[in-house]
Amino acid sequence: MATQDQKRKAAAQTGLYLAVLLAIAIAANVLSVGMNKRWDRTSAKRYTLSEGSGRLVAGLNSPIQIEAYVTKGLAQVDAFVRDLTDLLKEYERASRGKFKFTIVEAKSDEQREAAKEAGLQEMAFGEASATGDDQASIAQGYMGLVFKYGSEKGVIPQLAPNRTEGLEFWITNKIREVRDKAENIKHKVGVITNKDELKMTDPNLVPRQGKGAAPSIQTILEQAFPFYDLETVDLKDGESEIDASLDGLIITQPRKDYTEKELRRVDQFLMRGNKALVVYASAVTLKPQDPKMEASLSWHGLDKLLVGYGFNVQKNAVLDFGAQFRLGVMTATGTVSSIRHPGIAHVINDPRFEGDEKLLDTGFAGFFRMDQVAMPFPSSIELKRDAQPDDVKLYAVARTTPAASVVTGENVDMKLRAEWQPKPPYAQHIIAAVAEGKLKSALGSAEGITVPERSPEPSRVLLIASGLFLTNPFAYAGNGPDLGGQFAMMGAIGGDQQLQMIAQPYAKDYLTGTILSVKNTLDWISGDADLLAASAKLLQEPNLTYSSVGKPKIAAEDDEAAIKKKDEEYRTGRKAVQQKVQWSLTLGVPVLFALFGIGRWRYREGKRAQRKI
Repeated sequence: MATQDQKRKAAAQTGLYLAVLLAIAIAANVLSVGMNKRWDRTSAKRYTLSEGSGRLVAGLNSPIQIEAYVTKGLAQVDAFVRDLTDLLKEYERASRGKFKFTIVEAKSDEQREAAKEAGLQEMAFGEASATGDDQASIAQGYMGLVFKYGSEKGVIPQLAPNRTEGLEFWITNKIREVRDKAENIKHKVGVITNKDELKMTDPNLVPRQGKGAAPSIQTILEQAFPFYDLETVDLKDGESEIDASLDGLIITQPRKDYTEKELRRVDQFLMRGNKALVVYASAVTLKPQDPKMEASLSWHGLDKLLVGYGFNVQKNAVLDFGAQFRLGVMTATGTVSSIRHPGIAHVINDPRFEGDEKLLDTGFAGFFRMDQVAMPFPSSIELKRDAQPDDVKLYAVARTTPAASVVTGENVDMKLRAEWQPKPPYAQHIIAAVAEGKLKSALGSAEGITVPERSPEPSRVLLIASGLFLTNPFAYAGNGPDLGGQFAMMGAIGGDQQLQMIAQPYAKDYLTGTILSVKNTLDWISGDADLLAASAKLLQEPNLTYSSVGKPKIAAEDDEAAIKKKDEEYRTGRKAVQQKVQWSLTLGVPVLFALFGIGRWRYREGKRAQRKI
């Protein structure tokens, strides 16, 4: 009898297990086929279409057609084509029928000619042998996209199969570009001029050597993001109002003083509501083509405006010795020398700093999901919260490390030197901040200029207190003059060779982040935050962090040897954590399964013993 009961019980358990397995199989099929959903745990959502891109294609007034010309036959290229196809399918699903695409493998002469006429560029695809020998496979073909929206066309002429992280970013921006052209949409941003300012058209991003046009941050933005229209604004001593059709204003580092009337015009513009003001300036003022790098300290009147919005800017230069800026430069002997400059704040997204100590606010639009940004020659900001009503948000978005000091006075020597002598006291300083909401006027009305007490709709102000944020500081100081005129064919001549040599690695390591930050800030100015998540896809996935390992306490007085020792101790701590994780995964999981099996076996043996009794 007992045997029959045991058989029935075993049959019931078997049936239950089969039912559970069937349910799991059905659920897996529903998730993988019916919903076709992928779980993406990367911080930048690298394998998931961002909500902004989805809203963009779903909101199109007309359908958009994409022709993806691809080449197949190599393993890496085939994997890239699969990723590209998956991404285009994500766009299609999010578009509510507004996005259609076709994959074209250009094999015939007719297809290759069509790709060429559309503006695609033929490219070579190479792949090393997987066996480790010297053999390689080579293919020739096309890998690019053609966009058709209404009467407008656009093209991404080449896609690199070894770079997938920026794919959504460029596709979304190209969709926006052709849409804006077809529908005559412009996003106008004013850039204030005639203040002997650092111009966004200044060609000092890279060392200028030889003839040929050098890039500027404005030319790069206009070429890559033509839907932004950067217009110069001459305040003309405040005699007239600023164009109300502008989405926002940008103020760059001046070397002439602003008059009170000009500042009131800026305030008046912001008080219209739904406007933005971005200030890239500090008290640290350097002259271009000046290898001495002698800086004067002055806000040139901007402090009178900024303090009214809650930014109590200080007349100082911040030197950050805790997260010292470093560049590796090749010397004449072939060795690599480390260049340090505490006057250039290297602000990183370090998860070990939290709350009011957080170095970089990667949730803010201008630094959205960025890992680092360079802020040359900053000044410190104190948040004056009583300057604005309680419903206005006033917060920091970038800080130095706690091992930063300040220099005051009229002039500061910023020239490179072998040794920097830090001077206490040391503290953490805010070097970028934001005010958002229905702002209170900073200056109020005056004779001939009427300004409401508060903006009727939310406006916003961003202050990045970095004098040369928009350029390469070493090219700015080290480039020779551009002679122009009949000497234009000669290009730039002269300049400081050491600074120009340092300018090259600076451009390589930091300018991509600068340009991306400015582009994100333009999105923030125009109120188009939908593109920010797509912009994050340009960035590499950050390295693993080790929150259990204490951050190295680098003192301002630490020399290179002391800093190296503390870095080694931190790396040793990380390695220990890595080994613990490795052994936990290698042995811990099997041990847990074994213990579970032993426990289950002992439990069943105990049950059998009870039945025998």
